[in-house]
Amino acid sequence: MSRLQVVSGKGGTGKTTVAAALALALATEGKRALLVEVEGRQGIAQLFETEALPYEERKIAVAPGGGEVYALAIDAELALLDYLQMFYKLGSAGRALKKLGAIDFATTIAPGVRDVLLTGKACEAVRRKDRKGRFVYDYVVMDAPPTGRITRFLNVNDEVAGLAKVGPIHNQAQAVMRVLKSRETAVHLVTLLEEMPVQETVDGIAELRTARLPVGRVVVNMVRPQVLDATDLELARDTPRTALARSLSGAGLGGARRGGHAERLVDPLLAQAGEYAERYTLEQEQRAVLGELGLPTHELPLLAEGMDLAGLYELATELRKQGIA
Repeated sequence: MSRLQVVSGKGGTGKTTVAAALALALATEGKRALLVEVEGRQGIAQLFETEALPYEERKIAVAPGGGEVYALAIDAELALLDYLQMFYKLGSAGRALKKLGAIDFATTIAPGVRDVLLTGKACEAVRRKDRKGRFVYDYVVMDAPPTGRITRFLNVNDEVAGLAKVGPIHNQAQAVMRVLKSRETAVHLVTLLEEMPVQETVDGIAELRTARLPVGRVVVNMVRPQVLDATDLELARDTPRTALARSLSGAGLGGARRGGHAERLVDPLLAQAGEYAERYTLEQEQRAVLGELGLPTHELPLLAEGMDLAGLYELATELRKQGIA
């Protein structure tokens, strides 16, 4: 299992939820995972029902079996201050630059540098060891930008090539890419069984492969339960209305006489079956498209009660059952 797990997906597919559930799943049985946010949305804090995350690593959950999940919201400006202190020992001068707006200017005018700082902080956590030479975190899970931006975000070496041919920034980008393009990293994409998210997933995987970034798995989120299978739908379509009315009557849902309660139920039930058949066909088509990618695919259920902390643990358990962690 790769130590850096990057999770992306089209907006609205629940990539932050999947990233959080994955961190919980990986931390099971005494492991330690760091969940990293890079977009400044504080989505992780909302999921774990805690206060907004600062720019520091904070324990936010205990996984089954005694593992721990830490979280970090990476701020590009503060990461740049860390960077300046690390390489140039600026100290208070760096803080003065921030007050003058130079830090914000640097991270805005050079988005490639911004991405180096964000990914670099995560990669540093992957490589960090304690005094005994053991990794501080067994896994780092990054809640990354959406699929449309993920390849450019991760391919930071190309982004900064025109900005810095040599020097600390260039060296930092090289160090980051050594992690991102190694077996230490896996990039997972989250989708729904709908045409647009699936197509964006297909396109995103093609871009990642072209950039030689390590594609991991596909996670299909919010899968609705299967009520009827293909055989049931065929039966509902081919069975005469009168026979359906008799079946309803036999189940105690009214008399089978013409105009009776059972007969009045037939049309709305057939309409629902038709709607379900349309959705079933669409979902099967999208499963087939995902199957052509040749990647491990996992499905997570739509939680009827909505997403809360208990639901997050439920999804983490499901991920472990399916062997993703």
